Amino acid sequence: MKKIILLLLGLILIISSCNIKQGHPEKTTGKYVLVIHGGAGTILKKNMTSKKEKLYLEKLSQVIDSGEYILKNGGSALDAVTKCITIMENSPLFNAGKGSVFNADGKNEMDASIMDGSNLMAGAVACVQNIKNPILAARAVMEHSKHILIVSKGAEIFAKSQGLVIKPSSYFFTESRWKSYLRVKKKIEEGEKHGTVGAVALDTQGNLAAGTSTGGMTYKMPGRVGDSPIIGAGTYADNSTCAVSCTGHGEYFIKNVVAYDIGALMKYTQVSLKEAANYVILDKLKKQHAEGGVIAVDKFGNFTMTFNTSGMYRGYVTSDGFKGVKIYNKNFRNED
Repeated sequence: MKKIILLLLGLILIISSCNIKQGHPEKTTGKYVLVIHGGAGTILKKNMTSKKEKLYLEKLSQVIDSGEYILKNGGSALDAVTKCITIMENSPLFNAGKGSVFNADGKNEMDASIMDGSNLMAGAVACVQNIKNPILAARAVMEHSKHILIVSKGAEIFAKSQGLVIKPSSYFFTESRWKSYLRVKKKIEEGEKHGTVGAVALDTQGNLAAGTSTGGMTYKMPGRVGDSPIIGAGTYADNSTCAVSCTGHGEYFIKNVVAYDIGALMKYTQVSLKEAANYVILDKLKKQHAEGGVIAVDKFGNFTMTFNTSGMYRGYVTSDGFKGVKIYNKNFRNED
């Protein structure tokens, strides 16, 4: 009897041990990847002063360094993405947050979204005018509300209730964006009609995240919303496939559900991340005469920065030691 009892106890311990391992699988990969963008469009080296080019490259490097610090120290992809976009929103160099363009009424209307690939949770805000960091508002919607997208005054009231910084319209005014607005208003050809900032990341736990923030298009109709706050169009993240952030002509990115389309192609056809992005951006969208690009990273750490314009502000860093920031498109004969 004693032997039988001991045998049963041994079996119970073995079964319990197996259940513990199955219930709490180790997911740590030790690998991380971070990719950012600051908008794609008509960005030609011949139109860029050396001083301005330096400012962009330095800011992109700062953003990459800040995000990598989080990932290198075991932080989440979600935190890295949030940090990177917040820094770009605070810089007048980019069309997001402080550097946002003006709509037809001469006002700033900003959009942002964020998505957690580990659980498909997402949050977004649109048409906000006084939230200093729209990406923080989008994250608050994801984490502290029952909704995914909140717009306009409702989003601003919610953001204020969450303790986020609210700024007067004067904070978002920048001379360069105002001059762009005036040029478009006078129907003079203008090369910065749209632009966006975004980040995608894979953390050491194997989780993906993506975020996007924008001021939209210069001289857009008040109330116009592009792809950036639309989950599946401008932002998407799913641990089973990839994380994507888009930039470009929002109406086309919405119609083609670009961010989700890239992940769906990978999931249902087994093509690689690069193949999926190339097809959507360089084939599908180009045939529709739609300009823009994407940054994306998959669950294995592969990443791509694919765009069909003359330039896209972008940067990347990986735990394998690969790191860089770029602006131009070598296919337009103006690579940096």
